[in-house]
Amino acid sequence: MSELGRDRDESSQSSLAAAAETAISQCMALESGESCVIMADDSTSPTGEALYRAASEITEEALVAQYPPGSQHGEEPPSPVAAAMQAADVVLCPTSKSLSHTRARTDATDAGARVATLPGITEEIFTTGLDADYDRIARECEDVRKQVADSEELRITSPQGTDFTVEPGTREWYSDTGIVHESGEMSNLPAGEVFVSPETSNGIYVVDGTMMPYGLVEEDLEFVVEDGIVSEVSGDAVREQLEAAAEEGGEDAFNLAEVGIGTNVAVSALVGSVLADEKAAGTVHIAIGDDAGIGGDVSAPIHTDGVLREPTVYADGEEVELPTIEQ
Repeated sequence: MSELGRDRDESSQSSLAAAAETAISQCMALESGESCVIMADDSTSPTGEALYRAASEITEEALVAQYPPGSQHGEEPPSPVAAAMQAADVVLCPTSKSLSHTRARTDATDAGARVATLPGITEEIFTTGLDADYDRIARECEDVRKQVADSEELRITSPQGTDFTVEPGTREWYSDTGIVHESGEMSNLPAGEVFVSPETSNGIYVVDGTMMPYGLVEEDLEFVVEDGIVSEVSGDAVREQLEAAAEEGGEDAFNLAEVGIGTNVAVSALVGSVLADEKAAGTVHIAIGDDAGIGGDVSAPIHTDGVLREPTVYADGEEVELPTIEQ
């Protein structure tokens, strides 16, 4: 390896180590004597190994496991993975497919584990997304949550043609701050959003940011929602993904599962990763499929998010002041 190559490799390892230290110590508050399980897959092993090394500096009960990637977000991991997650004090899941909305994750948090999922993580997103002031992000979450938490109706519009309403009903708004210090808590990393699984929703929303399997969309994707069910989808790849999930899990795959507002003021541009882009301050993301892990009652083998870049949000007719990125 050339000297330049060695310098780049050392710099990359140093950045991974710093990000892993933030995740393990600041976000998860891992303590000596606690057990920590890191679940990676074949495409995320460098991040998994970095987290393992950081955890091993604190506790002797650290484990990293690796398994083949799932075929879609929300798919259940192998049973040994689920069992290890449920038995641990702290769980981190840097995986290419999301484990956030799986029974394995909810069983782990129900058992008292502190869990962070990192779906679709790359080394670049890991090293930049963890370089954030999580206390500031927590304050932004609280400010947004205060504005929306008691609303009976949320309306979202955008210049791209979105005109969409949701009724949270009795369901709770949650804050994903990245601070996971209490038993049974869960967060994404990188973090920064306020979200709800609405009881019902209607209208049209247009994704002009990021959505799998496209990444950054080249053409806007339009979704029609009637009584909480997605009835029309303009993007062929998304429609095929949902239809495949419906073959496995029924029409619940078309459930309107989530509305979230991004609060991470350190995310300055969309990069094509839902994990990072749905957290970008001032954006809205809307998800289809499973909501059982976020306060809803629908179990589906898919949970797929689309990001709106330029939303305006109203809570019971009052415009919500959305956070803006750091300059």
